[in-house]
Amino acid sequence: MSIAIKAENLSKKYIIQHEKKSAHYETLSESLIQGGKNVANRIIHPFRKTSNLTQIEEEFWALKDINFEINQGDKVGIIGRNGAGKSTLLKVLSRITEPTSGKIHINGRIASLLEVGTGFHPELTGRENIFLNGAILGMSRKEIKLKFDEIVAFAEVEKFLDTPVKRYSSGMYVRLAFAVAAHLESEILVIDEVLAVGDAEFQKKCLGKMDEVSKAGRTILFVSHNMQAIKQLCNKFIYLKDGAVVEIGEGEEVISNYLMGGQDMVGGKKQVKNTIENFPKDPVFNLINVELKQNGREVFDLVENGSHLYINIEYEVFQKTSGLRIYFDLVDEYETLLFRSFNDEGNDEIPITATGKYISMLTLPANLLGPIQYKLKIHAGIHNIRNIFTLEFPISVENSGIYNKAYLGDSFRGKLALHLVWATKLLGK
Repeated sequence: MSIAIKAENLSKKYIIQHEKKSAHYETLSESLIQGGKNVANRIIHPFRKTSNLTQIEEEFWALKDINFEINQGDKVGIIGRNGAGKSTLLKVLSRITEPTSGKIHINGRIASLLEVGTGFHPELTGRENIFLNGAILGMSRKEIKLKFDEIVAFAEVEKFLDTPVKRYSSGMYVRLAFAVAAHLESEILVIDEVLAVGDAEFQKKCLGKMDEVSKAGRTILFVSHNMQAIKQLCNKFIYLKDGAVVEIGEGEEVISNYLMGGQDMVGGKKQVKNTIENFPKDPVFNLINVELKQNGREVFDLVENGSHLYINIEYEVFQKTSGLRIYFDLVDEYETLLFRSFNDEGNDEIPITATGKYISMLTLPANLLGPIQYKLKIHAGIHNIRNIFTLEFPISVENSGIYNKAYLGDSFRGKLALHLVWATKLLGK
């Protein structure tokens, strides 16, 4: 089988500019001298800004010594967290960005869909952009015309074919861009996360088309946080972390290793343990442990949305207490409350808790969370009297199931309005 892409010691470095104020205090004479220099510079260079800030350069390696071979007809899923180097790798392979060092050997023409509208001219119509994209890929006008009707039908933009694409919605943009990239005869198809813009039906249609073109012998590189889509389409996986290859393989073990490898279990558990131990002593309540589990294993900060997430809160109550509640908030990266749930959900009466050790267990259902970052805040408090503690977990979600588009609920409940089932049992006195 012939090699479609080969990367040898591929690296990409960026220089990040920082501005830093001078660290030492200026004397009066130094200030006068610097002021004179600034006046002179303004006369010589009237439009140049003067500043007492020092430029500091920092090297950032987005890719570091990447090596792999991809055979013709391979369907390769590239996985890793945000900032792992996935998109940079695709840009280098697509020759959009030059590598700092290393070599790339590519056998065939590449069609890339890396960002919404890549390769489109906003002032041109959909019809004109189809021909423009085909020409960029090296297709003749005759070849493009043969595929034209298929492209339009797949993209479902017939009514807007002669409308400038700058008036397209992001979904229309992606549909047309994908249709062009998938139908024109390139040997290698490179797709980034842009499919997330389309609806579920179109994503399914795209995955079917990518599977179809791969069976025709074309090579596919696919970057996505949707682990279900990656598993469904790809026969080979490249796991990137901090710009380097962690693992390359042909089994789903690579995905499992990625999901597990993203966990800082030792550091995470130690941090939680230290936080719990350092809570101020309370005469009524003591938090013993908080545990998150998924797929039969303990997790910490990286979870899948396609599986149930089990939250176990173990605690001790020292005296019979009225109004004691265990609850949690799920908030987004902007600290917006998405929903709140109490361990006495659905109970009309004020709860009365006897002394003893307890564990409150909650199941966060599968296909609820989106592939973004959240924060889980676990609380204990006495209703209308005081808060006892708050423990926070950062959660990064990988999409391995059906994406559940949340609706806007009652503002009192946040963006989601959920009724979750808790279970609480007495462990002993």
